[in-house]
Formats: sequence, C-alpha cells, structure tokens
Amino acid sequence: MRLLLLLLGTETLRRHWAWFVALGLVWLAAGIFIFADALDGRLYFPLRPFGWLLVTEGSLSVLLALTRIAVHPPLRLARGLLVLLAGLLIVSPWHLHDFILALVFGLFLLADGVFRIASAWVVRFPGWRLALAGGVAEFLLGVFVLEPYPTWYAGTVPGCIGIALALTGRSALLVGWRLYRLPPHASLGMLYARGHFLQRSQLELERQRVDRPSGDVLTVHVWTATGTASDPLCRPLVDRYIAAVDKKGVISTGHAALELPPDIYISHYPAVEIDHSPTDFTRMLRATSENDMPGRFQPSYREEAAEWCESTAKIRFRRFDGERVRRFWEMYRQDATYNLTNRNCSSVVAQALEIALEGTLARSGRGLGHVLRILFSTEFWAAAIVRKHAESMAWTPGFVLDYARNLRALENPPPLSLRGMLAAMRTNWRHRQVLKRRQQRDRALA
Repeated sequence: MRLLLLLLGTETLRRHWAWFVALGLVWLAAGIFIFADALDGRLYFPLRPFGWLLVTEGSLSVLLALTRIAVHPPLRLARGLLVLLAGLLIVSPWHLHDFILALVFGLFLLADGVFRIASAWVVRFPGWRLALAGGVAEFLLGVFVLEPYPTWYAGTVPGCIGIALALTGRSALLVGWRLYRLPPHASLGMLYARGHFLQRSQLELERQRVDRPSGDVLTVHVWTATGTASDPLCRPLVDRYIAAVDKKGVISTGHAALELPPDIYISHYPAVEIDHSPTDFTRMLRATSENDMPGRFQPSYREEAAEWCESTAKIRFRRFDGERVRRFWEMYRQDATYNLTNRNCSSVVAQALEIALEGTLARSGRGLGHVLRILFSTEFWAAAIVRKHAESMAWTPGFVLDYARNLRALENPPPLSLRGMLAAMRTNWRHRQVLKRRQQRDRALA
C-alpha cells in the first residue's frame, strides 16, 4: 500500500481521498465476512475458482520468466512456481492439501513474526513497541493457522484472505484520512520517514514544474558488505543484508550513496570511523539516542571513490523529480547526526530515492494499463517486501541495492497481457531460428 501511494504521489491522491475511505470500508467488511465464513464450518468462499485463478496466474508468470520477458526472470520464476504450487494444492482432490497449505502459511507467519519481534527488540527504532506488538500478533496468527480447530484446516486459505483484506481495508481507511489532512504539497516519502530529524513543517516539498533537460541521470551507488571486506566468510543472507565478517573478525557493513549531477551527492558517513569489532558492533545496533554520533557528508562520488574504492553497483534512473530531491537534501543536511540503524547512509538514500520517484506513476501519462502492469509485476511485489523488512529492521546497503533495482525495473514493466506474452514467445522463436540458420550457413561455408 505505501509503495503504491509513493509512486502515485499526493497530487493525485488528495483528489481521490474519499475513494480510499470507501474502498477501505468495502475491503474491511469483505475481509471480516470471509474470515467469519471460514470459521463457521460452512464455506461459501469460491475456493476452487480462486485456486484455478492462482494456477492461471502462476502458469503465466512461469511462462513470462521462461520467455525472458521479465526484468528479473529468476525472481518471477520463483514467485510463479510458488503461486502455481499453492493453486494446485487448492484444486487438488488430495485429502492432505488443506494441511499442507496450513503448514506452509503457519510456518511463514511464525518465521516472519519471530523476525519482526527480534528486529524490533534489538534495534529499538522509533515505534518499535508497535512493531513488536505486530510481530507478536503475527506469531499468534501463525499458531492459530497451525492448530486444527475449528475447521480442521479447511478454512485456512479463505481465513488468511479475509485477514489480509481486513488489514488492507484498515490501511486504506487510515490512508484516506491522512490524505484528507495532509498539506497540499506534502511528501509521502517524508511522512513515512523513520528518522528523528523530521519536523511537521518539513512535510511540504513544493514541486517546481520545470522541464528537465534530456540526459539527466540519478544514480544510486552501493558498496556491498562483501565487496568492501577483505577475504570475507561465506554467510549468504547475513553478508547481503546485514554485514560481512572477515577471518580476523572485522565487520564490514558496506555503504550507499545517491548522485544527481551537477550539485547533489547524498552520502552520510560517521565523522569518526566506527569500531567494527563484534562487541562494539552489537552495542551500536540499537537506534536509540545514546548511539547518536557526529556525522559528515561526502563532497562527491569522485572524491569518495578515490579515497576508498569504486562502488560495487550503480543503478540509474531517468524518470524522477530532481527539485524535490534538492529541497529534501537542503533540509536533511542541516543536521549531521549519524545513527547506525536509524539515520545512516542507506536510510537517507532510500528516502531520497522515494522522494525522487514520488508521483512518477501518476505523471507518466500512460494510463490505467501501465498502472496495472506495475501492480501485477513481480518487481513491484519484491520491492514492497524489501521495503517492509528494511523498515522492520534497518536500511542497509543490501536492502537499498535490491530496492533500487526493483524500482528501476518498474520504469518499463514486462507486458501483462497474454497477447504480449505470445508475441514475445514468437519473437524469441524467430530469433532462435535466425541464429540456427546462421550457424548452419557458417558450418557449410567452413
């Protein structure tokens, strides 16, 4: 929901705040009804048609991945296989399919709940008590899904759908009310900011409608933890999203920066290098005020790269609002306070990127079809998951890298229609035939 709102922007959303309230009421009522229906022993929810819908959607996603239409084929393939498997289990006459679905959903809810509880307790970011309560609620929901009472797993799928609809409806209601109360030029990217520097008066970022010269590029630079560590130990998920540790026990967290020529370079760094020993690093994970320290802002990418090393990855954007980025950076740099898990290099880059992309979907002028393509794209789904986990823990260079790559892919999402998929398959087949004929001709000439 938040990612969709950011891409639409307040200029469009303020005109339709009443629709969010109405939609929230409908979704909330539908969610409560579906959840109650799943528990009363008599199921009215069209479960098998819903299963076939998942089978169709999963099959199309797999085909899109195999035809290389997707920007990230492995990601789309994994999502398509999961959806396809869930749909096949729902429509399957196998008597254990309800139990398997409940086991999968329940274990996922338990694992995600434990992750949210642990990250909130360790990091202690602003609003951590609310996040902790949400993690406990998710854990209890997982326990509820795993135990057989009262439907012996027959109501698992519609029950989870009902809960999701109810929570989404509640979010839509709150969004509608917030949109109604926001100032005319408020920035949702700043409203959703977790940093403690934000004041209410800083929500307004008036957009200056200027024609940007062609060729302007916004670049997100990421130095990954493994790319900056010397001889790191192999711990795939930890290395990617938290920190890398070398054989001497030295911890490397990586770095992130955002460059908008000619005058904007967003790179927040501690004024004094943090001791990355395991004992000190654990203490620094808390996002509380006692871990605030003086920070400094790097002058440019050339100087930072010359002082350190070239960035591991560069993600470039061509559709953005540079004036809002400049206004945000002017306000942010008034306070150089640095906090490892609450106000760091990655959090400011993620926030600046969201402000730069805020409203680009509404201003694209491509119509409803383009919006639907983005909503149903795997990259949008992946970006939302990355954002959720980063906000539940802390923004790190690994999260920024995945988030920026998925948002970059949304500029030109893959075709949504079956016609587009078939056209791409036909084009790929013709391309393979041309290559085959060329190879045969080269062998004949040889």
